[in-house]
Amino acid sequence: MIKKILIANRGEIAVRIIRACKELGITSAAIYSEADFGSLHTILADESYLIGPAQSSLSYLNKEKTIKLAKEIDADAIHPGYGFLSENSEFIKMVEESGITFIGPSSKSVEMMGSKTAARKLMQTHNVPIVPGTTEPVKTFSEGLDYAKEIGFPVLLKASAGGGGKGMRKVFSENEFQSAFESTKREALKAFGNDEVYIEKLIENPKHIEVQVIADKFGNYRHLFERECSIQRRHQKIIEESPSIFLDDKTRKSITEAAINAAKACDYFNAGTIEFLMDQNKKFYFLEMNTRLQVEHPVTELVTGIDLVREQIMIASGEKISFKQNEIKQNGYAIECRIYAEDSTQGFLPSTGKLKFYREPSGPNVRVDSGVMNESEISIHYDPMISKLICWGKTREEAINRSIRALDEYFIGGVNTNISFLNFILKSNEFTEGNHNINLIEQKLLKEYENNSDKNIFTDDELAAALLAAHLKSSFKLKTQTESYSSNKWREQLYE
Repeated sequence: MIKKILIANRGEIAVRIIRACKELGITSAAIYSEADFGSLHTILADESYLIGPAQSSLSYLNKEKTIKLAKEIDADAIHPGYGFLSENSEFIKMVEESGITFIGPSSKSVEMMGSKTAARKLMQTHNVPIVPGTTEPVKTFSEGLDYAKEIGFPVLLKASAGGGGKGMRKVFSENEFQSAFESTKREALKAFGNDEVYIEKLIENPKHIEVQVIADKFGNYRHLFERECSIQRRHQKIIEESPSIFLDDKTRKSITEAAINAAKACDYFNAGTIEFLMDQNKKFYFLEMNTRLQVEHPVTELVTGIDLVREQIMIASGEKISFKQNEIKQNGYAIECRIYAEDSTQGFLPSTGKLKFYREPSGPNVRVDSGVMNESEISIHYDPMISKLICWGKTREEAINRSIRALDEYFIGGVNTNISFLNFILKSNEFTEGNHNINLIEQKLLKEYENNSDKNIFTDDELAAALLAAHLKSSFKLKTQTESYSSNKWREQLYE
């Protein structure tokens, strides 16, 4: 059994892993950059170590220093969380060669799925449907244009080493192709150090459906059903849910079987996610595999009752998966909202600064995964996500209503947030009726929200300040009312 885990990450995912370690009796060792000194994950961990300056390249992305530290503190495993080094096959191979256990898949599996063109080719040979397009990088503009005309416009240009919505261009006509091709290559080189580009047929207004899979080192594969991730802004997910009301039993069976086949194709073990695009006729196509834990994994945990991080750790320790496929059912509905520090009135620009006041919602079937507290700093150096709100309900309507109620309970001062925008989406007819796709925000909701927001009296920051003032006033009033009871020794000792 693993005894000490170095967590090569920060923020809410580091906190999530620390909690799993504590429940398993495993020592947790956190790393932090100079910008993250005193942050929540460093406080909760059993041990904390400075890894470097604020810049990610010198701290959380420093492969050599991370492994060296793990050895120095006698950590027998490294958990990468998501982002940073989690899908870096070179880093994983270095961990493997160091004799330390990597809590995730093998470097070979990650490498196989890291190239989008290689992954598409692999899926094609394992009966996993792919979007029509190239299975090799396109070398030249003229070669790409010929292929685009062959499969027909519109097409999608994508970075072969891409991810997270970067390195993608929609092209609707022959006239747009050259400039789009050149700009996609430039963006791919800048973001991923690799300018290879491939072409796919553009599936217009699809849904984004992903399947959570998990496998052990004994050849046992399981799926934990699907997540609907169609609410996206600039290809970034902001609301996820499970199950998807768009899927019927037949489609669900087909897509989960395809996901298992995809995992088997690369000899995968540990937790991973197979992402698909699905058209309005419920025909689905392989998009990519995320060879790590997903940001949205809590919705799966709430509807299946499976602790995915615990399973990850146990599998890495050499254990078999703790459940059989027929033991897993979808129970109720769960919705996750990503709370970002960003200004929804200024094109969703990141809003940096100190959290002057921070209070999370709570109540029945409300979960908040966060890595912040009062006085935490939202830095320019990292992703501006503050927390994740995950709500469960017996029905989808109950889960939506609970999410709206919980969003209204957030008190956040010092930075702007996207909370009002999330609330707007949850209340929209398209979302409540399930008639949403990956283009809904850009095509409709964003414009409606901007028009509607002119009527708002307060910004999120102003509202938080007003709520804080009311809270302080109430606290002062309560204190003056109870001062006459100070002689009561039980009250003095806070026994009630």
